[in-house]
Amino acid sequence: MSRDIPEQGDLVVVTIREVQNYGAIVQLDEYPGVSGFIHIAEVATGWIKHIKDFVRVNQRTVCKVLNVDNNRRHVDLSLKRVNEHQKREKIEEWKNDQKAYKLLEIVAREANITDKGVIKNIEDYLISEYGSVYDAFFDAASNKDFLKDKNEPWKDIFIKVSKENISIPMVKIGGEIDMYSLASNGIDLIKNALDIGDTKNIDLTYAGSPKYRISVVDEDYKSAEEKLKNVLEMISTRCKKNNISYSFARDEQ
Repeated sequence: MSRDIPEQGDLVVVTIREVQNYGAIVQLDEYPGVSGFIHIAEVATGWIKHIKDFVRVNQRTVCKVLNVDNNRRHVDLSLKRVNEHQKREKIEEWKNDQKAYKLLEIVAREANITDKGVIKNIEDYLISEYGSVYDAFFDAASNKDFLKDKNEPWKDIFIKVSKENISIPMVKIGGEIDMYSLASNGIDLIKNALDIGDTKNIDLTYAGSPKYRISVVDEDYKSAEEKLKNVLEMISTRCKKNNISYSFARDEQ
């Protein structure tokens, strides 16, 4: 289930709404209706002469939750206890979540789901299964077995919207093949050994005798490594069969 108020220790995205001499009042962008306050002592390390040198109205930033008042729906926050790495990661996560909820609206519209309760149930289900709605979209875009054992009426539309809107980062690996043959028909033997057909995401090019470049592009290193291994084993087997000298040097990562 998604929470409607953060917990102590959470990192949260906030927008500065008012800057006062003793601190800043903020809204929590991920938690509607929850207010927050950053005391001047938690704005930055060291002595602060002018708080407005560090925060400004409408500034969006990341804070750490120090205390939570559930009854008042209010939290005390720290800006100085968040490092730049944490800030970048949290902002990226927040942007991904914003995108995911817009995509979920598209899914609901295309699936003719108008009941907000049903949409909320889908959201909660995806969070329980994948950790976040964005991670569910990412998995649907990259994994052909997404919800394989589930027959949800919105599943096919969810997958379609995912593939149309989520870019999957690709990895590339490869190396250099060195081959030569002393046979009179050595050129033809080498060509046949290197014939991998129209293999998806695998590129094999001539790099000047006796060298050839091979590269594999895929969604993850495990898949890329498996494809490269299979192709190289096929080429190596052909070379041994036809007495072709063969070696492979892997590119440094």
